[in-house]
Amino acid sequence: MDVDKPGRLRFLARMRALPASRLCLPLLVSLVVTQARPAAAMVGAADAPASLARHVVLIVGSHGTSCTGAVLAKNLVLTAAHCVQPGSDYKLVTFDAARQPTLLDVATIARHPGFDMKSLLGHRATADVALMKTAASLPETFSPAPLARLETLSVGQRFTVAGMGVAVRGDGRSGGTVRAADLIATGRPGTLQLRLMDPATKGERPGAGACTGDSGAPVFSLGAAPAIAGVVSWSTGPKLSAGCGGLTGVTPLIRYRGWIVDTARALGSSVGSPAAP
Repeated sequence: MDVDKPGRLRFLARMRALPASRLCLPLLVSLVVTQARPAAAMVGAADAPASLARHVVLIVGSHGTSCTGAVLAKNLVLTAAHCVQPGSDYKLVTFDAARQPTLLDVATIARHPGFDMKSLLGHRATADVALMKTAASLPETFSPAPLARLETLSVGQRFTVAGMGVAVRGDGRSGGTVRAADLIATGRPGTLQLRLMDPATKGERPGAGACTGDSGAPVFSLGAAPAIAGVVSWSTGPKLSAGCGGLTGVTPLIRYRGWIVDTARALGSSVGSPAAP
């Protein structure tokens, strides 16, 4: 369940003792921009195309956590509820063309009232979704993604996961880049939980999938345009071992679209009508 403990990336470890007021830009410059060699993965994935990367943003916390979020509006980001727990402060990180980071303030966080951390840690389905309203609009390089209008899920259904977690487990320097993996549904897909695997490795040997820092990453159904069908909640290694490159656990949005739209409206943002798949 590597992604259950949201993104304890080595390049953010020194932030654990810092309050939000000290999440300083020079620290992120020294830690985030020193990327490792290009890796094949999210784990196992290639760099995401611009059509997906523009919907994805990095989230960092004052206790050294790192997660991924999806842009729903110019001032609204969707992520996993376990990524934004009470007692910590959070900021978004954006990068310019030279990979120089900028911290963006978060004005409000709304966690789904049905989320239960004990259920998540016990590998049980829960409402692992949250919204973050930014204090100012995101840069123009970001573009809102629509919500998918999926009502049913089936084995073999294809999805693309795009996250900013590590490409090499345990190597925080390999994080901070949007990578994407094409995965398929396995097990017993349902509206409470969705398990994805690399079709080439089927979770039996190391393959593509979410890893540390990919919690909250958008899971896209791909039609005429990418649409968000779920968020990443956890991962395993091959054969259900601890780690990455096995299964990617997803919280589908089918049950939570109404809450997302209503809460966005209450926060002064508009998600718009869900897109057709």
